[in-house]
Amino acid sequence: MSLHLDHCLEIDLVKYAADIPNGFDSIMVDMSHYEKEENLRLTKELTDYCHERGIATEAEPGRIEGGEDGLKDTADLEGVLTTPEQAQEFVDTGIDFLAPAFGNIHGEYGSKGPNGWLEFDRLDKVNKAVGDKVKIVLHGTNAFDQELFQRCVGHGVSKINVNKQLIDPWKEMMGKRESHVPITKLIEDSINVFQSEVERLMDECGSSGKAS
Repeated sequence: MSLHLDHCLEIDLVKYAADIPNGFDSIMVDMSHYEKEENLRLTKELTDYCHERGIATEAEPGRIEGGEDGLKDTADLEGVLTTPEQAQEFVDTGIDFLAPAFGNIHGEYGSKGPNGWLEFDRLDKVNKAVGDKVKIVLHGTNAFDQELFQRCVGHGVSKINVNKQLIDPWKEMMGKRESHVPITKLIEDSINVFQSEVERLMDECGSSGKAS
C-alpha cells in the first residue's frame, strides 16, 4: 500500500509534503491551472524536488474539466484535452504517472453519462505514445461501471482514482441514522462501508488478489 497526495495545487505545499519524513510515497504535482509552458516548467522543477527525496510524481497534461473536493483553481477553467505530443512533453519532465484528459470530468457527467464524453481513440494514442514510459492514470470516475473500468484498463490505464463511489454509500449510511451513536460505533460502521465499496471496486477494476 502506498500513501498518495492527490491534486497538490500549490508549489509550497508540494515541497512541504515532500519534506515530511517517512510521509508520502507519491504526490500529484497538479500545475494544470497554469498555462502549458509554465505547467511543464513547474512540473519538472517539482518532480526533481520529489525524486531527490525518493517520492514518485504524477502530473496532468492538458486539463481535466470540472471541480471536485475543493479543486477551486481548476473548477472554472475550460478543459484541455491531452494530445500524444503533450503527453511526451510531460514524460520528459521525469514524472512517473500521467493523468490524461480524454473527456473525463471531475464531478458529474450529467445526462450524457461518462460514455458520452470519453474519447477512447485519444486515450489509445496517448498510451501508444508514452505507455511504455509511465503509468497511465484515470481521474473522474463518477458513475463508471465495471464495463467502463475494464475498457479503460484495456486502453492502458493502470491506476484508477475513485472518490464519489466511496463517499455516496457512506452518506447514504449516515442519512439513515435516526439517533446518535457512540463515536466508536460510527467509526466502525464507516470502516465497514468503505471496506465493502473498496472491495467491490477492486473486483470491478480487476485488481483483487494481485498484491505481492
